[in-house]
Amino acid sequence: MGLAGLSPPAAVAGPLLDRLMEARTAADQGGGAGAMPALPAGVRLLRELPYGEDARQRMDVYLPPGLGSGRAPLLVMVHGGGWRVGDKAMSAVVANKLAHWLPRGYILVSVNYRLLPATAPLEQARDLAAALARAQALAPSWGGDPAAVVLMGHSAGAHLVALLAADPAFARDAGAQPWLGTIALDSAALDLPGIMEAPHPSLYDRAFGQDPAAWRAVSPYHRVAGTTRPLLLVCSSRRALACAQADRFASRVGSLGGRAEVLRQPLSHGEINRRLGEPGAYTAAVEAFIATLRRGG
Repeated sequence: MGLAGLSPPAAVAGPLLDRLMEARTAADQGGGAGAMPALPAGVRLLRELPYGEDARQRMDVYLPPGLGSGRAPLLVMVHGGGWRVGDKAMSAVVANKLAHWLPRGYILVSVNYRLLPATAPLEQARDLAAALARAQALAPSWGGDPAAVVLMGHSAGAHLVALLAADPAFARDAGAQPWLGTIALDSAALDLPGIMEAPHPSLYDRAFGQDPAAWRAVSPYHRVAGTTRPLLLVCSSRRALACAQADRFASRVGSLGGRAEVLRQPLSHGEINRRLGEPGAYTAAVEAFIATLRRGG
């Protein structure tokens, strides 16, 4: 969530703050669905592929030129938006990632999922597990390798992919295969009880309710069992809570024998998403992590 790391002054607490935060969340995600970015030359787009019956259970697949070997890796991207808004086709979600990873032979899969208020985060995670399973099943027909998948999400999407990484039962129950690793882009919702037991905006109450058992059910920190594939936790150094939660979660994963790395970046919450894929040290660091996965990490 865009402002989860802030402690609001009393004067702006309550509904006004919630409206401001929701507006900021939409801005961080690039606004509404909006126009799709221009495709790089030779890229083929498969739009609105279903992985379930609901209209939100759809994914877009971007295929680079020259596929056919059946060995192309997949980058599966999950948008953010406070568990309530967002869209797979937003420029901030896909544009720079297309520009960087498709020329390197990746297939990019951008996923929508059902949203609040109709669908709670636990079911959203199950949506993503189903999308992952469907993408892996279809990958050979695209020229892709269903085992060479990197799962990535931003903001609320980062929380959801971290949840899938923490507890492989989500993916296993949906019929998904193991994937190479997971990249969570600036989630401040890795330890849900830690958030909910401290002062927090009421939009978290609308997402996660008042039941501590329900908080734990959607808390990556509490679901991790040591069997997770490698994780990269990118956090904005401008958001103290996001990096504190990343450090805490990485320590928990490490204590259970897993691998989790924290990458701090001096970027805003929205820039963490939007600028990934631009030339520079940030993209290079993420690329280096992915390279370790493909070497057997």
